[in-house]
Amino acid sequence: MRNRPIPGSSGLIRAMSLLGDPVLHQVCEPVTDFGPPLARLVEDMYATMYAAEGVGLAANQIGVPLRVFVYDCPDDDDVRHLGHLVNPRLVEADGVTVRGPEGCLSLPGIEAGTERFDRAVVEGVTTTGEPVRVTGTGFFARCLQHECDHLEGTVYTDRLTGLRRRRALRAAGRAPWARTG
Repeated sequence: MRNRPIPGSSGLIRAMSLLGDPVLHQVCEPVTDFGPPLARLVEDMYATMYAAEGVGLAANQIGVPLRVFVYDCPDDDDVRHLGHLVNPRLVEADGVTVRGPEGCLSLPGIEAGTERFDRAVVEGVTTTGEPVRVTGTGFFARCLQHECDHLEGTVYTDRLTGLRRRRALRAAGRAPWARTG
């Protein structure tokens, strides 16, 4: 997909990094420049996430190895959570462990039961450097953990084992978007 503006937004839709792209398995660098380019990156990330019909997107998923993610995700009570985090740190992940369906914009069409904690707390800053603390439960906690994983170079399939992992990777290898060679 080419970078193109999304109607009603100043953000550009960026090309998605897909499973097999080395950027997805690299630890992202901390953001040190909080100027206008960071704000534009976040706008582009929202535009790309919405165009792909996702609920979260990490910067490395569009080929930018920086510690940034955006989200527009409901929790299990259907309460909408909208925001972004720069230099996020997962500071708490607890509660019951739930195996639930999980997908990823970098593996379009592939989903697998993945274990995650039912509660997560992430701290970081905004694009202007203001401190932020976000607490999520249920599906939103899953999203927060998933995006923090991306910034550490982990894709959700890395958390799978056994038959679930083999099935997900086999499906990814057969997908029309799979890298060849």
